[in-house]
Amino acid sequence: MLDINKIPQNTSANQDLFIDLNDEKAEKISGGYEVFTIGNKTHYNVGYSVDGKSWKHKPGKVWIWTAWKGGTIKFDQDGRSGVISYKTYNLANGGKYEFQYNLSTHGNPYDIELYDIG
Repeated sequence: MLDINKIPQNTSANQDLFIDLNDEKAEKISGGYEVFTIGNKTHYNVGYSVDGKSWKHKPGKVWIWTAWKGGTIKFDQDGRSGVISYKTYNLANGGKYEFQYNLSTHGNPYDIELYDIG
């Protein structure tokens, strides 16, 4: 015999799971967007791409981005010409980021990093 009391509980649990998955993946499924800020506190023009589109970011400038394809940034973490060392991050909606000198790589004044500043 069918227990009618279990059906609504299971249905409700499945709906909650469906809602959670939709909330988690809504941006990718719906083609949503992310808005974030990137500054450059170095003395270099930093070359990078956001979602595959290339840019040069001048020192002291702050840009507000609207990314329509996930907000993935790729940049050269070495400021020297002819030396390429790429790093990639997925930036968060509402995030504030800044290119700064990477002081943890002692002895290499050309290393830069993208820091989450709040």
